[in-house]
Amino acid sequence: MPGRTWELCLLLLLGLGPGSQEALPPPCESEIYCHGELLNQVQMARLYQDDKQFVDMPLSIAPEQVLQTFTELSRDHNHSIPREQLQAFVHEHFQAKGQELQPWTPADWKDSPQFLQKISDAKLRAWAGQLHQLWKKLGKKMKPEVLSHPERFSLIYSEHPFIVPGGRFVEFYYWDSYWVMEGLLLSEMAETVKGMLQNFLDLVKTYGHVPNGGRVYYLQRSQPPLLTLMMDCYLTHTNDTAFLQENIETLALELDFWTKNRTVSVSLEGKNYLLNRYYVPYGGPRPESYSKDVELADTLPEGDREALWAELKAGAESGWDFSSRWLIGGPNPNSLSGIRTSKLVPVDLNAFLCQAEELMSNFYSRLGNDSQATKYRILRSQRLAALNAVLWDEQTGAWFDYDLEKKKKNREFYPSNLTPLWARCFSDPGVADKALKYLEDNRILTYQYGIPTSLQKTGQQWDFPNAWAPLQDLVIRGLAKAPLRRAQEVAFQLAQNWIRTNFDVYLQKSAMYEKYDVSNGGQPGGGGEYEVQEGFGWTNGVVLMLLDRYGDRLTSGAKLAFLEPHCLAATLLPSLLLSLLPR
Repeated sequence: MPGRTWELCLLLLLGLGPGSQEALPPPCESEIYCHGELLNQVQMARLYQDDKQFVDMPLSIAPEQVLQTFTELSRDHNHSIPREQLQAFVHEHFQAKGQELQPWTPADWKDSPQFLQKISDAKLRAWAGQLHQLWKKLGKKMKPEVLSHPERFSLIYSEHPFIVPGGRFVEFYYWDSYWVMEGLLLSEMAETVKGMLQNFLDLVKTYGHVPNGGRVYYLQRSQPPLLTLMMDCYLTHTNDTAFLQENIETLALELDFWTKNRTVSVSLEGKNYLLNRYYVPYGGPRPESYSKDVELADTLPEGDREALWAELKAGAESGWDFSSRWLIGGPNPNSLSGIRTSKLVPVDLNAFLCQAEELMSNFYSRLGNDSQATKYRILRSQRLAALNAVLWDEQTGAWFDYDLEKKKKNREFYPSNLTPLWARCFSDPGVADKALKYLEDNRILTYQYGIPTSLQKTGQQWDFPNAWAPLQDLVIRGLAKAPLRRAQEVAFQLAQNWIRTNFDVYLQKSAMYEKYDVSNGGQPGGGGEYEVQEGFGWTNGVVLMLLDRYGDRLTSGAKLAFLEPHCLAATLLPSLLLSLLPR
């Protein structure tokens, strides 16, 4: 645990809130982009429909001058500047969002990457070609002034160009970038991937971890740790061992961050197991969602507000911002005010780290460092034992998040419950068969437009009826890697459903989306804190991965629905009927 944890807990117990000395440090040091009166007045005046717009706007002059002018203006109006004058102040001292970036066409982009030839269906092949074109639209490069005057930007300088998700997200994000890189590598854009990887490695060298995204207000939170996996994918495509050799210690440093700052001990039947959680002990509203966080906190006693804001940041760190996963067991499981992310040990986070430990062991073996290879092999072995003891449920055939306060598993359905299958972090050879039964028992295979994010309808975007590309990948590839033929065929059918949902929406809207609604014929998703966004980096990446894996079989024609689990065989090839009959 971090050395200051006991102090922070004491301050929280004392109920020190925003009205007194802050109990927790702010998200970053900037008195413009992360905390302070200027941020508070602008965001609470709601000058913009989306709070993120203001904190993404570059400064026109030095921050000291902006703050001085603002302080005088605020004092003149008794710390409540009228809306029109506040708007005029922002217009004078800030530039429009996105000014610090310029469009960038990757130098390694080419017209016809090889994987397109593997796609039999002509319509899907043409569509894949259009998605390949989107890398040029999503490519961004930072202007030199972000390096020469970093204090004027919320954007964190990165030397190499990169691919953004799209829509309101004009900077890179940590876990999004893994699926983006998988798509880029299929598009034969290894140099672009290497540059993006180098950006992340540079961030680890500077800050000790990869921030949630490329803005200063994201600095104190990370996202699901997939950097080691990114390196592995790059190596698989390039065999660039020299790059691995140069950066292996930086990869180790990033995993150390999770060990030192996000580890929690779980005691079960007299044994202690070390696992990881999402945990961001930093106070204040999230700058990019400031007014929403303040409004939410206003529903709580003042002494509880800092803890709420820290839990919201932990939810953002999980990538699932927000979901019933983090509300269950709270005082109000239907309201975001009951969020308790740090009180849960998540299946997916620990599976990602288990996979990273195995990859690090393999990397060190490849580089001839046997002692470090052994170290990570032991770490993986310990985590595997912890996953089995704390998160695995033999009766249900899945893993479940563990509630540290209630000392029990959260048995609700989430696709993340099967992440260890995807990460190859299990010891039971029959786990794929059990995972199939788990999906059938929860009637997940009846959803013909994609795997829902949960079965809870809370209005949050990481809940029913939304489906997200990375979660489809976790389940599909988890099953596809299994030696069980039936699991492989279910993986294909899930891929077919997802491809058709994305393709059908693309035909209607000429766009890819960050999430899809599986309850109304596979339309763009909704809910959460902002409108559904077009783009969209990881959605494109997952579609290209599925088209690459199953391109000889996928079709753009009428959708094949999963009617009932026992009817699954009827949707597949007759030659597979015997292998698909219920057990």
